[in-house]
Amino acid sequence: MATVELSNIHKQYNKTWAVDRASLTIPAGSFFSLLGPSGSGKTTLLRLIAGFLKPDLGEIRIGGTLVNDIPPHKRNIGMVFQQYALFPHRSVLDNVAFGLEMRKCPREERYRLAREALDMVQMKGREASYPRELSGGQQQRIAIARSIASRPTVWLLDEPLSALDRKLRVEMQTELRSLQRLLGITTIYVTHDQEEALAMSDRIAIFRDGKIAQCGSPQELYDRPSDSFVADFLGSANLLDGVMSNTSGNWSIGIEGEQLPITNSYRAEAGTSVRVAVRPERIEIERRGGDRRGLPTVVESVVYLGSDQRLVLRTKGGIRLVAKRPTRNGPQELVVGNEVLAFWKSEEAVVVAN
Repeated sequence: MATVELSNIHKQYNKTWAVDRASLTIPAGSFFSLLGPSGSGKTTLLRLIAGFLKPDLGEIRIGGTLVNDIPPHKRNIGMVFQQYALFPHRSVLDNVAFGLEMRKCPREERYRLAREALDMVQMKGREASYPRELSGGQQQRIAIARSIASRPTVWLLDEPLSALDRKLRVEMQTELRSLQRLLGITTIYVTHDQEEALAMSDRIAIFRDGKIAQCGSPQELYDRPSDSFVADFLGSANLLDGVMSNTSGNWSIGIEGEQLPITNSYRAEAGTSVRVAVRPERIEIERRGGDRRGLPTVVESVVYLGSDQRLVLRTKGGIRLVAKRPTRNGPQELVVGNEVLAFWKSEEAVVVAN
């Protein structure tokens, strides 16, 4: 395994910066995800690390070695593509051994390593099969086996599960993570699936328009997003505008005449207009009529999601809130038209940049 260091990386296509001033340190042996919408620069950065592209500016180091001018086949990386890129005329065993063959690995050794890799991805016994005889999930396993057969120090995966159905994708997430831990490979994983990134990663870098919007652990990014984009892209968030207030050291935000508690991690000053992010599952609800302070709302819709309910609430001033709560939530059954208070604990709402 090896640490991957990116220093001030720029890559331009025509007059557009596909990657703009990207700097990251990816610790050895970690599972690091590059997350963002289509066109945000994450796949371009992965291809720069692989050596398929060369940065216009900046340095890429793998294990302390500057690799800007080193070709892909000499970087000791394994890569899994979104399209599996298997050779239809080659057997499963020959597909897995192909990379080793290109590296001039002796025949006996490369087939030994290929069989070991197939065993790791639970495809032992299918060595003589051809890609056309395999399901999509099995083909993906072959592509994964091919990428680890050479025992790379860095493993690159470009949206490898996007073509699979949801159930199989979740199963493969668990298997990939277990395999990565077993091998101890530094892994860089590109995805636009927020749940996938949260479930699999040690750390995540969120991309927007070629720039890194925020980097941190899944919990840091989810609980303390830096701005509105990160808050709304990673999961979902209610973004509310109001005015900061500080009473005896207790911060709150004024919304429609109500003072609701917040965590002022953005260090905004009292009296300034700010935006606050609150996750749907962090919003608490109770029927109106008590002494609790909150936002008076009316239930506009209730959507059944199995174990959860998704509630759409609207304030008198027209602010729309989305809340999520367990379906079995005691005697308080809500229907459209109910008047309820929406409120939260101070640590559940965070001031973010617009």
